[in-house]
Amino acid sequence: QVHMVESGGGLVQAGGSLRLSCAASGRTFSSYALAWFRQAPGKEREFVAGISWNKANTYYADSVKGRSTISRDNAKNTVYLQMNSLKPEDTAVYYCAAGRKAIPTTTVGYDYWGQGTQVTVSS
Repeated sequence: QVHMVESGGGLVQAGGSLRLSCAASGRTFSSYALAWFRQAPGKEREFVAGISWNKANTYYADSVKGRSTISRDNAKNTVYLQMNSLKPEDTAVYYCAAGRKAIPTTTVGYDYWGQGTQVTVSS
């Protein structure tokens, strides 16, 4: 059974940083694209950042570009999201996802999703 478990969320002041991690188990994700999404209360889930299976390509939403870095460690089956200069509008539940045929910057093509980790940024 496949599991993706996010960690690293929490409460942080505006301007602070967080590093989210997502550890996958149950299969190897070295050939999968990995991504982070977020969903704020009353809003649809939105793409945040993505990385190709071979790390050759990374993608970012305009809202986090320049403030966030996605990375992956295939040996550990883990994807990370480093977020800096956090803003109150970054407050959301953050989800990781994996997909063999994922379409970058969209929610299309992701086969597995984590349960989410809450990020709250206070002003």
